[in-house]
Amino acid sequence: MEASHVEKHKNLTILSVISNFVIVVLKLIIGFLTGSVAVISEGIHSSMDLFASIITFFSLRISGRPADEDHPYGHGKAENIAGTIETLLIFVAGIWIITESIDKFFNPHEIRLPMLGIGVMVLGALINFVVSRIIKRAADKANSVAMKSNALHLYTDVFTSLGIAFSLLLVHLTGWLFLDPIIAILTAIYIMYEAFKLLKESFPPLMDQRLSRKEEAEIKRIILAHQDEFIEFHDFRSRRAGAEEYIDFHLVVPSEMTIETAHTLCNEIEKEIYDFYSKAQVLIHLEPEEERIYS
Repeated sequence: MEASHVEKHKNLTILSVISNFVIVVLKLIIGFLTGSVAVISEGIHSSMDLFASIITFFSLRISGRPADEDHPYGHGKAENIAGTIETLLIFVAGIWIITESIDKFFNPHEIRLPMLGIGVMVLGALINFVVSRIIKRAADKANSVAMKSNALHLYTDVFTSLGIAFSLLLVHLTGWLFLDPIIAILTAIYIMYEAFKLLKESFPPLMDQRLSRKEEAEIKRIILAHQDEFIEFHDFRSRRAGAEEYIDFHLVVPSEMTIETAHTLCNEIEKEIYDFYSKAQVLIHLEPEEERIYS
């Protein structure tokens, strides 16, 4: 990732940290003032977002470092580690919310100053919506797992905050106190579901999972576009680390092909793959005709 882009992304993450800090303080203060478990739970959820934003900030600093002697493949997996930790934090928050909500369901108490709670929830939703959209656009452009995770944290906050604002309004209008813990439980289930989907994206690269079949098919199509110049390719492998893709394969060329011609061929294939994946790391192992596998 280019230095200017890394700096820009770090600045966006700082924006996320600041906005989350303000929202957490407001939600927790109002939550305890109103006595609403849903508002307090949303404050805990936002505190997880705050912690996640801090993790994202440091993971981007690490993943943006160039390859070195101890890390010849770079530091890209720092983003996947951060994304995985963040999703696990959401699961922890979800379990806590459900536990507290069950207790409040069987031991209900009056919610004080409900309109104040509604106002804070709506304000938090508006702030998080704007910030999440900004970070999501940057994350998609950079293909950053950590930033996608951070944007998802903020975006889920929008829905959970609005849902809790609606529940507080219903409690205020109807006096049905049981709605508060029920909405809190539904909120917890939703954010845990979103976390599970993100976990499926952030965790597999830590195990060096291959790229998707669609992505590999596109890369192989690029290679096969030059099939008139080589005999075959085999031992194709791929994996992803953070925002970077790693692709390597063996290319069998005719024995009479010169080193210069083979080198030019490899450069052409690499360039076309770079057009598909700008941050790809491509390694092509040239082999003579005698090494062909398929007759």
